[in-house]
Amino acid sequence: MKPTIDDLRAEYAELAGLARTLTPTQWAERSAFYGWTAWDEIAHLCFFDETALLAATDPEAFARDTAVLNAQLASGKEISAIARDKYRPLDGAALLARWEPTSARLVDALAALDPKARLPWYGPTMSARSFASARLMETWAHGQDVWDVVRRRRAASDRLRHIAHIGVTTFGWSFVNRQRKVPEVVPYVELQAPGGGAPWTWGDPASPEHVRGTALDFCLLVTQRRNLADTALVYSDGAARAWLSIAQCFAGEPADAPAPGVRKVAYLD
Repeated sequence: MKPTIDDLRAEYAELAGLARTLTPTQWAERSAFYGWTAWDEIAHLCFFDETALLAATDPEAFARDTAVLNAQLASGKEISAIARDKYRPLDGAALLARWEPTSARLVDALAALDPKARLPWYGPTMSARSFASARLMETWAHGQDVWDVVRRRRAASDRLRHIAHIGVTTFGWSFVNRQRKVPEVVPYVELQAPGGGAPWTWGDPASPEHVRGTALDFCLLVTQRRNLADTALVYSDGAARAWLSIAQCFAGEPADAPAPGVRKVAYLD
């Protein structure tokens, strides 16, 4: 559990460090992620880190909060609008000042739990270890939107392994979520680790289906931050191609990847 907690803490720290450099104009600049601003991205993370803290420390309060959220969503209100309403009085600096201690308390709360402890969430319960990995994945994905806004290249780290693992293990989910038959043959996945060394692998190397490439490209794909055509992933023309065209490592209604080229960034560095 400690390595996962350390990675989650580092992921929060990296994004907070970037957010502290944002100008008022950058906080308000729209990203290619549904037009969300950098402020929207941090507000989204703050909102769900606050509810995650409830899940980790007060399950009954989390259940009450979830009922309120579900009622708002059922009325047709989008989660982005709900978060905007909640934090509307805060500018970027004030929002960051609220989010940073919240995320720190969440990490401390998760660190105190048994890795196998079950936590409530918006669907099946999750182990504390999986919960921490999921928060890391969401922080990294929404953080990517902020990095894209400022057109700065983010160095890939071995923390991507958490996201890659979620991406691989949601192979079946990506099909089920779209009410499609899950392929019988599971692709073998081999990814180049950011730090070099032995590749990260999942599945049977003898499988007729495969996906190969960098961990960064794979993580950008499964979090739907890039279109498959904008990656250098190499894959077989069958179950692997079908999967990568709809891969979705996060819960919720089926979502589509951006169109080719939409998320390409002309980096300043």
